[in-house]
Amino acid sequence: MRHKPTIDYRLYLVTDRNLLNGKSLAQSVEDAIAGGVTVVQLREKTLGTRDFFDLALRVKAITDHYGIPLIINDRLDIALSVNAAGLHIGQGDLPVPLARKLLGPDKVLGVSAATVEEAAAARNEGADYLGIGAVFPTGTKTDARNVPVETLRRIRERIAIPIVAIGGINRSNARLVLNEGVDGIAVVSAILGAPDIRLAAHCLHDLCMKLPTDEAPTR
Repeated sequence: MRHKPTIDYRLYLVTDRNLLNGKSLAQSVEDAIAGGVTVVQLREKTLGTRDFFDLALRVKAITDHYGIPLIINDRLDIALSVNAAGLHIGQGDLPVPLARKLLGPDKVLGVSAATVEEAAAARNEGADYLGIGAVFPTGTKTDARNVPVETLRRIRERIAIPIVAIGGINRSNARLVLNEGVDGIAVVSAILGAPDIRLAAHCLHDLCMKLPTDEAPTR
């Protein structure tokens, strides 16, 4: 029997080709991993199925090479067809119980949430981790709901599964989020929009690693 992968959520990269200014997404992902990214989510809203599948295969070859888990955003079919580590869905996607059933017990399921109630429901219905945000204003997801740090704190206090904060997180504000006891930060433009992707990832990785032992998330 296969076992569900154990994931280090500390520096969670979400892809967006629009930020790359012509650079290769595959190379950018590799550079980010070299800088310290611990998990990669492939989020491609505008690609057709075949193009998404081909891209997912290329990216997975890289993540597999470095032993980094690949999560597919939204597309259960792509996640299963490339044997990704898991799937991430939002509130408007497949119902969590159905996604959990179709994904199977050996894959990781992440769910986006913006309220305590959504977070609790996702946990109860089979989510393995939560993506909470947007904690700061973000230009990479125009329909993102605002989640004040106070709400993030309440979710962390009440929900025991891993929590990844997302939305406008960068070097200047990452510590504010990490101090709330989250298990990781999800970053898009602060890495992929940087002139030096590897260096940007390295700087954020250093911030994630600097939490004192007694402050580090244990969930």
